[in-house]
Amino acid sequence: MATPSGNWRTDGTRLWDSLMRMAQIGPGLRGGNNRQTLTDADREGRLLFQHWCEAAGLSLGIDAMGTMFARRAGTDPEALPVMIGSHLDTQPTGGRFDGVLGVLGALEVVRTLNDLGIRTKHPVEVVNWTNEEGARFPPAMGASAVYAGVMSLEAAYATRDAEGRTLGAELERIGFKGEEPVGARKAQAYFELHIEQGPILEAEGREIGVVTHGQGTRWLEVTLTGREAHTGSTPMPRRLNAGLGAARIIERVDNVAWKHAPLAVGAVGQIDVFPNSRNIITGKAVFTIDIRHPELAVLEAMAQEIRAGAAEIAERMGLAIAIAEVNAFDPVAFDPTLVGRVRAAATALGYSHRDMVSGAGHDACWVNKVAPAAMIFCPCVDGLSHNEDEAITPEWAKAGADVLLHAVLETAQIA
Repeated sequence: MATPSGNWRTDGTRLWDSLMRMAQIGPGLRGGNNRQTLTDADREGRLLFQHWCEAAGLSLGIDAMGTMFARRAGTDPEALPVMIGSHLDTQPTGGRFDGVLGVLGALEVVRTLNDLGIRTKHPVEVVNWTNEEGARFPPAMGASAVYAGVMSLEAAYATRDAEGRTLGAELERIGFKGEEPVGARKAQAYFELHIEQGPILEAEGREIGVVTHGQGTRWLEVTLTGREAHTGSTPMPRRLNAGLGAARIIERVDNVAWKHAPLAVGAVGQIDVFPNSRNIITGKAVFTIDIRHPELAVLEAMAQEIRAGAAEIAERMGLAIAIAEVNAFDPVAFDPTLVGRVRAAATALGYSHRDMVSGAGHDACWVNKVAPAAMIFCPCVDGLSHNEDEAITPEWAKAGADVLLHAVLETAQIA
């Protein structure tokens, strides 16, 4: 078997041009993108991606969740494919690179193989997963969850957006409800290139993040019930202030995260108070706690500590409390062999790198349940993501694609 040559590199200009062309579809208000899943903009982006794949000689398959698999044939018809990809959908005020870099970086790998005339034993498949963001149809990473068997197709189809439209109906409307059974395509391995979505690589001047683990997540929805009353005429000792209780629990979440630093994080991002009137003491508060850690035992301990602390605060303030776990995602350890190939590729190519834990969830985290998987990070400016100001450099994009190329070649095996 031939081994990859250190002289083989992707075409950074072509990759950047593709990123900028895709960014023209579903433009945001200030330079980013609003290409939410299964919208007309998503359909337009998918059609452009399909055109590029067909121009590269790839055969396209679409499964029942709308995930697109563009295959470059291998020399062994029995060999499982090496899958590479990410997602083209964005947040409502998303950036131009989150997810998109992984899909178009994968396409650039295939284009480079074509340029070099390299054949591989295993097929190479470029994947665009449906509904990774979950912004329109929660939860996130929907198609890969169905692919990995952790969510049923029926449950995914039944999810609704804010206007009551279902994911299944919208898949049909845009013409991307495929006939392939979800999960029928097995993989030899899966690689995903992604922007870091955090500040570490840029701050340290590193070009590549070798992702070894993904943080586990627990989302706890807390409902505090007090008593609505007039803000001006109700004495302080007589108040049952659900808003104040929420504030104290939010501070407790922050304290627990700091207690388990540096790998732990925790915050409350969504809060609803009722009746939400200026001169009425809050009678009910509903908020969601998001805590993360790469070790399951620590994550569970954090959740238990927060539950107990919240209950104690509520009891002390005379508030009723209910806590429901609305999302649970266990920590992920990516495949050591594939991680080693990413690290070796970065070293061989001369790119500065470091091992990292992903703080965000990615399709690779679900795929890792059914096939060996690994991830590659490139820096992003100020660590900013899920924001229209999200930015990377052409050099960072190329470095990530170069490492992806060599890790894929090592795994797909040069024929």
